[in-house]
Amino acid sequence: MNPFITTLLIALLSLVAGAAIGYYLRQYKSQEESKREQSEAGGVLQKAKAEAHALHIKAQEEILAMREQAEKEIERRRVELEKFDERLQRRRDELENRAERLEQQLENLNRRQSSLDKRLNQLKKAEEAQEEELQRIAQMTVDEARQVLLEKVEGDVREDMARIIRQIETEARDEGEKRARKLIAEAIQRVASEHVNEVTTSSVELPSDDMKGRIIGRNGRNIKAFEQAAGVDVIVDDTPESVTISSFDPVRREVARRALGKLVLDGRIHPAYIEKVLDKEEQAVEKIIDEAGEQAAYDAGITGLHPAITKMMGRLKFRTSYGQNQLDHAVETAKLATIIASELGANVTIAKTAAFLHDIGKAMDHNVEGTHASIGAEFIKRYGVHPLVVNAVASHHHETEQQSVEAVIVEAADAISGARPGARRESLEQYIKRVRALEEVANAHKGVEECYALQAGREIRIFVRPEEVDDAASTILAREIAKEIEEKMQYPGQIKVTVIRETRAVDYAK
Repeated sequence: MNPFITTLLIALLSLVAGAAIGYYLRQYKSQEESKREQSEAGGVLQKAKAEAHALHIKAQEEILAMREQAEKEIERRRVELEKFDERLQRRRDELENRAERLEQQLENLNRRQSSLDKRLNQLKKAEEAQEEELQRIAQMTVDEARQVLLEKVEGDVREDMARIIRQIETEARDEGEKRARKLIAEAIQRVASEHVNEVTTSSVELPSDDMKGRIIGRNGRNIKAFEQAAGVDVIVDDTPESVTISSFDPVRREVARRALGKLVLDGRIHPAYIEKVLDKEEQAVEKIIDEAGEQAAYDAGITGLHPAITKMMGRLKFRTSYGQNQLDHAVETAKLATIIASELGANVTIAKTAAFLHDIGKAMDHNVEGTHASIGAEFIKRYGVHPLVVNAVASHHHETEQQSVEAVIVEAADAISGARPGARRESLEQYIKRVRALEEVANAHKGVEECYALQAGREIRIFVRPEEVDDAASTILAREIAKEIEEKMQYPGQIKVTVIRETRAVDYAK
């Protein structure tokens, strides 16, 4: 055979054999993969069956738990409903019992009402019979008998009232005077202000009497120009080396005093220069007023005041009352009010602010109509001061009703500052007028025989006619006179009113 053909046949056989082997290998591999996939599918199926079985068991357990919980909740609700039903039953029984008791009480009330109506009718008949009998016996009408009865009751009530008043006043006086005396003494001791040594005057010292002629000027030209520009009166009299400046406005008087002093020192006195010096001194005094108001507020421990208020307070530096400087009086009153308010547990800020501002109206009362209390209250109200402070300023002389305990404290502090020893001086004329007014108030009352003002007008003793004023009426008379003094008079401190009633029995041994 041809070798080529042999080789070709061998190659073909090899190819066929290789193809057959490859086919069988692929079939085997395919079968192996199929078996493996079937095995994996079986494992997944078994796992899924296991998980499904576990979920089924878990679901059954949850269902059982929920069923048990629901049964417990149903049981709890059932127990609550039973208890609620029992309470309702008890409440129903109680209401029925209460209704029965109310019905019984209503029946009792009806029976008592009937009995009372019968008694009332009997009493009315008895009263009518007694009235007829009284009219027959006393020969008085019903109105006359009623008047007699009212007079008797009024007398009894007045005696009881007087006795109660004396008892209350005695107890209050014993306790109140001790506490008040201690509190006031401590307040005055802690403030420890200076006494008044001299009254501020508006006089200008001159180097010689020849200066008076220069002040007057030719035909009075200089003094007229000065008085017109300064708004004051210049009094040139026989007082050696001195002239007096008079004006109702203390600030204007101070400006004039300072300006005239500068003119005297300078020696140039003529109308044009007078106006220039007055303008300069007015600015200087305004600066002094501002500084004085701020310093006073600082000394009193008060902050937050409007600048217009402190400036107005500074004007009190040049105002005095019975020799007491009003700005110093305001600071002293504020300190006293602070001590009293702290001791009594009141509002210290309101008390000391109101005490500091209580006389601010005196800085403007020459230019505005009204009392200094009402003027000052209206002024500070415009600048947003606390309403209780405004009321305390307006009511410290009882011109309006006091609305707080701080207002009473301000009134007390004002009285202490003005009435303490050495605080003020009073002229003889004013003293006599005050004592006379005090006696006139007492003499105006019915039954007063004599009255005497004692202790510089701080006590008044009143002797009454015993046949017109009994013991009960004497107590009431003392209170009425004290109240009238408070309403009609102004005075420092307090005035003691003593009513004396005595009956003298005189006989002779023969």
